[in-house]
Amino acid sequence: MIRISEFQTKDVVNVADGKRLGNIGDIDIDLQTGKIRAVVIAKPGKALGLFGKGEEIVVPWKQIVKIGEDVILVRVQQSYQPAEPSQTPTIS
Repeated sequence: MIRISEFQTKDVVNVADGKRLGNIGDIDIDLQTGKIRAVVIAKPGKALGLFGKGEEIVVPWKQIVKIGEDVILVRVQQSYQPAEPSQTPTIS
């Protein structure tokens, strides 16, 4: 079992290009099943909620390849394009 606080301290790396995406800022949970649907990644250098809303990347749970001791590996094929400020981008 892993605690959410431990989950949030791990770096998230895209195995498609080797780039660090950031850290887990939030999770999306299906309230009916209790399962995690997606993780929300805070872009490096951005603090969610601290000075307004920073940029976020939403990665569906099925795109998580491996959760290691220090790193979470995800497979994201598309390059990240920031959405308009009122939207959160979803990478599929």
